[in-house]
Amino acid sequence: MNRVRILVALAAAGGAVLSSGALAQSTEQVSAKFSAADKDGDGKLTLAEAKAGMPKVAANFAKIDRDKKGYVTLDQIIAMMKR
Repeated sequence: MNRVRILVALAAAGGAVLSSGALAQSTEQVSAKFSAADKDGDGKLTLAEAKAGMPKVAANFAKIDRDKKGYVTLDQIIAMMKR
């Protein structure tokens, strides 16, 4: 399991405590993965896009999509990482 997936999993579980440097680095990595997973380039990941490109986000999709809009944004994923 790569480092980004571990950090996202920990963040989604509410257990991540990251230094500002580690958060900046992981944010950059998550941003790159998000861009690759966002196949239609609309700035949103559907559950299907998340399953294909960011499985840990997909596994925590309901927690990240707090507004129940059917998609998550990079900002929402990063906010979850900070919690």
